[in-house]
Amino acid sequence: MKQKRQWWPSLIIASCIVALPITSFFFSAYAGELKIGIVDTEKILRESIPAVKAKNKIEQEFLPREEEIQLMTQQAKVLQEKLEDDSITMDDTKRGDLERELANLSREYQRANRQMREDLSVRQNEEYGVILERANRAIRNVAETEQYDLILQKQDSVYRSLRIDITEQVIQALEKK
Repeated sequence: MKQKRQWWPSLIIASCIVALPITSFFFSAYAGELKIGIVDTEKILRESIPAVKAKNKIEQEFLPREEEIQLMTQQAKVLQEKLEDDSITMDDTKRGDLERELANLSREYQRANRQMREDLSVRQNEEYGVILERANRAIRNVAETEQYDLILQKQDSVYRSLRIDITEQVIQALEKK
């Protein structure tokens, strides 16, 4: 019985040693055929022509509101300076009125600024959502024409070689449409 126990482990180890080169050969042969690409979606949303056009469009849409907020800032600054400069010579009623006006203007500024940021965020998400949808179609087209097996986002990879980065190809495909 002792002899059986001694040769079983040796047989298993020998089988693994023999099988290891064969399995590694098949895995390396398959891995050689695997084509992987990486795409930097942040770069696409930052540098592609559709993204730049969307950014400019949004800036133009929100320009009047930004100017309105800047006007509020200037008005508050004028009121603050008047309050600081003339507070000694002003009567209490006038000073109280100016302080309330400044406080109201400050609240209005904060409300308008917060509302503009929220609206801007919604608008950017709308535009960038459309661009991402188009970019995903462009990625699929590049993947199909170049016969990629797997495309990953750059942000999801720990390490990547520059030779598998297909971001520029995707940007070019996106700009052709």
